Amino acid sequence: MMKDVLILNTAVADLRRPDFEFADELVGKGGLAKCKTEDMPDYSQRQIKEWIEQGFATAGGPGNTAPLIARTGLKVAVGVNLGKGEYDGLDAQGRFFYDVMTTNAIDMSQTHIHPELPTGTTFIHSTSGDDRGGIAYFPNANNDFDFEVFKGAVERLKPSIVYYMYSGLSDRGDANEGRDLADFIRWCRSNGAVTIVDSHTLTGNPFELIEKGVAVKEYRLLEPLLPELDVFFTSCDEAKLIENTLAPGRSWSTFEERENDIHFLEFLTERFWQKDSRTKLFGVTVGDGAYERHIGIDEVAVGPNRIISRFMAGEVVDLVGAGDSFRAGLISYIASHLDSFKDGSIDFEEAVQMGNLFASLFIKAPLGDRYGNIQPYGKMLKVVQSDVTYPSFDALRSALD
Repeated sequence: MMKDVLILNTAVADLRRPDFEFADELVGKGGLAKCKTEDMPDYSQRQIKEWIEQGFATAGGPGNTAPLIARTGLKVAVGVNLGKGEYDGLDAQGRFFYDVMTTNAIDMSQTHIHPELPTGTTFIHSTSGDDRGGIAYFPNANNDFDFEVFKGAVERLKPSIVYYMYSGLSDRGDANEGRDLADFIRWCRSNGAVTIVDSHTLTGNPFELIEKGVAVKEYRLLEPLLPELDVFFTSCDEAKLIENTLAPGRSWSTFEERENDIHFLEFLTERFWQKDSRTKLFGVTVGDGAYERHIGIDEVAVGPNRIISRFMAGEVVDLVGAGDSFRAGLISYIASHLDSFKDGSIDFEEAVQMGNLFASLFIKAPLGDRYGNIQPYGKMLKVVQSDVTYPSFDALRSALD
C-alpha cells in the first residue's frame, strides 16, 4: 500500500469552449476567479458529458501532476472529493476526472464522494491569438475538504511525499486563517512525509495588482503554512503578489526582474524558515527556468541560485498547468532521491532542472495528449544529466526516445 506520492485536493474538470463568453461576464475579460456553486451555469449533466466526449475537457489540479509523476514509474495516489451522480456513482465531471487518473495508473482508492456538492469545474473561454478569455473556477466539492478524512489516507498509504493542491482555493481547507492546513502539514511531517504545498489564488489581472501594490487576502493563509513546508515554489508574478500582501512597500518596477526574484526568495526564507535540521527547498519559477534557495547538508542557507532551463526550444501549446508540471518534475526527482533529500545531500540544481524538463514537455504537448511526452524516470534523468542545451523540441524528444 505504500506510495511514493500522495496528492490531495482540487479535483477539477477544466472545460474549454469558444462559446463560454459568460466566463468573461463572471470574472472579467482575461480574468480568473473562484466562483460560488450557486452561480454555476445550469448545464445538464448530459451536455457536460457530451463536451467531455468531444474533447473539450482536461483534468486540472492533480490532473496536471499525478499522471506525469506516475509515468516515470513512481507509485502515486490521489485523495480528492468528487461529486455524486449517475455515472457509476459519480457526476459527469467526477467520472471524467476519476477515469483519467485510473487510466494513468493512479491509485484512486482515497476518493471521497460528496453527497451534495458537484465535482469542481472550471469554465474557460477559449479564444484565438493572445486575447485571453475569462476563467471561472467553481470549487464545489473541493470547498469541503476535510483534513480528518484524508489523515486516514496518509495513515493507510504511508506516502514518502504529501503534496496539497492548493492553498487559497478551499473554504474548509483554508479555515482558521490557514492554521488548519498548517497543522495538517505538520502532522504529515510527523508521520515521515516530505511536504509541499502550492498557492493558486485566482485573481484579476496580476500585472495591475502588482503595480498597484494590492494585497490579496488569500496569501495571508501562507503565514502559518510556510514554516511547516519542506518545499515551496511559486511563479515570479505570484511572488510579487505574496510579498505585496505579507510585507507591502516594494516598488517592483524600479528593479530588474532578476533582482526582484532574488529579493523575494531572501525575504521569504529569512522570514519563514525555522531553525531546525530539516532540508528545505524554496524557489521562484520564471520564463526561462527558476531560482532556488535551499538548506542542505551543512544546515546553512545557500542561494538564491538561478537555474536556466536547457529545454525551452519549441512552440508552447498551452501554459495552463506549467507550474504544476514543474512541481511534478521536482517531486519526481525528490521521491527518487528521497534519502539524499532528507539528509541534505541531494543535487538541488538537478532537481530544479527536472522540474524545468517536465514543464517544457507538458506545455508543448497537445491538449489531447498532455502526458505523452513524459518518459520513465531513467530516460528523464539521463537527459537532465546530459548537460546539453537542446536546440529544438525535436532534438529533446529524440533524446528521450
